[in-house]
Amino acid sequence: MAQDLAGKVALVTGAASGIGRAMAELFVSEGAKVLIADINEEQGAGVAAELGANAAFRRTDVSKHEQVQAAVDFAVARFGSLHVMCNNAGFPGRPVARFLDDDLQEYQRILAINYMGTVYGSHCAGRHMAKNGGGSIINTASIAGVMPGFAFICYRASKAAIINFTKSTAIDLAEYGIRVNALAPGSIKTPATDYRKPGMSEETFRRVRAESDRVMMSYKPLKAQGLPEDVAQAALFLASDRARQITGILMPVDGGISAGDTVNHAGELMAAHERILSQST
Repeated sequence: MAQDLAGKVALVTGAASGIGRAMAELFVSEGAKVLIADINEEQGAGVAAELGANAAFRRTDVSKHEQVQAAVDFAVARFGSLHVMCNNAGFPGRPVARFLDDDLQEYQRILAINYMGTVYGSHCAGRHMAKNGGGSIINTASIAGVMPGFAFICYRASKAAIINFTKSTAIDLAEYGIRVNALAPGSIKTPATDYRKPGMSEETFRRVRAESDRVMMSYKPLKAQGLPEDVAQAALFLASDRARQITGILMPVDGGISAGDTVNHAGELMAAHERILSQST
C-alpha cells in the first residue's frame, strides 16, 4: 500500500454500508484513522470492529446539526485531529415516482439529509480545519445532479445543490488551506440501489436486478458495473496530498454516463436520409 493517508484522520458519514463503507475501508488501509458516522448503529459498529483500532463508530443523524458537531468533536477527541471530511450520507427517496405523484413530505427528508447534511458536515469540519492547517472536504453528489430527467426530482435537485455548494465553499474556504471537491457516482451497485422490495422473492429480485442492470448498462459507454470501491479510490485521491492543487471540481465516477448521449443520433439521421434518397430514385 502507498499509505497515502498516513497520519491523517478522516470522518465518513453514511459509512455503515455501500460507498461510505468502501471509503472507510480503503482509508484505513492507506494509513488513516477513520470515524464511521451513520444512523445504522448495528452495521456501523460492526464495520468499525472489523477495521480495528484505527476505526471508531459514532451514531450520527446528519440532518441534525448538533449530532454532526458531536461526531466531529468525537473524531478530534479520539484521534487527535480531523484532516478529511467525507459528506457521503444520502437518501434517494422513491426512485420511480413521478413529480405529480410525489410525497412532498419526503422532499423535506431528502433535502435535510442530502443537502443540509453536507452543509452541516462542511461547516463543523471546516471550523476545525481552518484553525488547524486546512484539510480536504469531499462531498458525494451524483450524476443526477448534472442530468435533469424523469423521476428522482428532489434527489436530483439536492445533488445539484451540493455541486454548487461545493464550488462556492471551495472558493470561500481556500484561504484556510481547505480543499472542497465533489464526487458524482453513477450506476454504482450498492444496497441502496438493489431495487429489492419487502416480500419480494429471490427469483423475482434476481430478474428485477438483471433487467435494471441491462437498462443502466444500455446508456453507459464503459460496459462494466461500477462498484463502491471505484468511488472510494476517487475519494482517496482527493483526500490525499496528490490532489493538493485540486479544489472546486466535480469528479464523475460513472463509466462515462455523464459524458454525453451514447446513442449515435448522427448515424440515425444519416441512415434516415439514405432511406429517403433510396426511395426517391
